[in-house]
Amino acid sequence: MTRKQKWGAAGAAGLVAATAGLLWFKPWALWVDETVHEALPTTSTSTSTSTSAGTGTGAQSPEAGAAPSASASGSAAPAPSGPVTVARGRFISHEHATAGVVKVVRLADGTHTLRLEGLDTSNGPDLRVWLSDAPVKEGTAGWRVFDDGKYVNLAKLKGNKGDQNYALPADVDWTAYPSVSIWCDRFDVSFGAAALARA
Repeated sequence: MTRKQKWGAAGAAGLVAATAGLLWFKPWALWVDETVHEALPTTSTSTSTSTSAGTGTGAQSPEAGAAPSASASGSAAPAPSGPVTVARGRFISHEHATAGVVKVVRLADGTHTLRLEGLDTSNGPDLRVWLSDAPVKEGTAGWRVFDDGKYVNLAKLKGNKGDQNYALPADVDWTAYPSVSIWCDRFDVSFGAAALARA
């Protein structure tokens, strides 16, 4: 192989490596905002039509679950008339500046939704909404703690700005997870997190 051919092969390999690196890191995502404006749902079916796989009771429709109470005696406690905030917290910044409020809302059908309001963080590759049992810590000491213990990966983040809802699975005790993180699953780091406190 001539020197020219060697340089050509090295250049091609470098180009492939650079392209792969760009696709992995997606640096352009930091400058592209995705804004979501979702209204607060009234029932779980307002934002989601399915629940966690493998839970037969979780797949039951709210209407089917409500049927027995409709025919019960008048001594039964009435269902809540609308959404009730049962826990809330405020985001702090971790690897990226993050602001907004997180709420756990009990809906009229008894299900729970995690709601992000006024979220403002950076975009990035493979961002997720996590419930975690890790404490929320300020500074770099709090960036990577959320996968140290128990956590629940609720869903892919719908947008890095705005208001959005994430249904909490019926088989998950959300009270066992006192923190919420906007988690970058690709690089195992929190963009921002909030500690939940009972409302």
